[in-house]
Amino acid sequence: MPEKLKAMFVHAHPDDESSKGAATMARYVDEGIEVLVVTCTGGERGSVLNEKMDRPEVWENITSIRAAEMATAREVLGVRQSWLGFTDSGLPEGWTRDSDVELPEDSFYRVPTDKAAAPLVELIRDFKPQVMVTYDEDGGYPHPDHIKTHEISVAAFEAAGDPEAYPDRGEPWQPSKLYYDVAFTVDKLRALHNAMLDAGLESPYANWIERRSKMPDKSARITTKVECAQHFAVRDEALKAHATQVDPDGFWFAVPLDLQQKTWPWETYQLVKSTVETDQPENDLFAGLR
Repeated sequence: MPEKLKAMFVHAHPDDESSKGAATMARYVDEGIEVLVVTCTGGERGSVLNEKMDRPEVWENITSIRAAEMATAREVLGVRQSWLGFTDSGLPEGWTRDSDVELPEDSFYRVPTDKAAAPLVELIRDFKPQVMVTYDEDGGYPHPDHIKTHEISVAAFEAAGDPEAYPDRGEPWQPSKLYYDVAFTVDKLRALHNAMLDAGLESPYANWIERRSKMPDKSARITTKVECAQHFAVRDEALKAHATQVDPDGFWFAVPLDLQQKTWPWETYQLVKSTVETDQPENDLFAGLR
């Protein structure tokens, strides 16, 4: 074991790290745990979701702008961050894994998984995390880059400790635990929705709950709730750093911070692989390792 506890969070685009698991990371950084965010693509083909930033000069410089936003967010969170260097696949209208809609030839999604996993294996062997966090099999939501991030994360978790796999990518290291982020469950949305109504406030979640209710709910998958309410403000500052994606006056900040902290003070995860014994439910990604 290395002297320090370490966690690696693998994400598809700049901004994903701030909308999923950011408060958990900030908590662990405060505890002296080293955290590395791996960003698979540069977000080059992402939309400018903040209408206030939807200007020609932003689109012309989107790659450098998103890199600068990521640099600010990682400073806010206090984490290390590495780019895998793949190109954003975009999300063409009508694309699914089974559709005939083509993605660009240079897209992350089209890179063979064994090839795309290689630089992640090298990062794992270099950083030596005990804990890895990524997306589930549908990417958390079915964006091609999120699905690919899942695929290479699982492949790299399995390969990193195998001395016969990727022998040119460093000395073997086997992470102890692999988690999927389970961020936006119906249970969470309903809890916040009802708390807003009880406080006499307009909820931003009514339409989202209706849409989510038509999809499989992942609430039952949760094995681990990490209490991190006191770090929600840091999470929000990291989100705001991604100004092309997040309107500081918009949806993400519609629920008062104190109401969030009281109603749903956790970030939630599913433990999917572990080489150590741990009792469930957990309240710590490092359960069984401390």
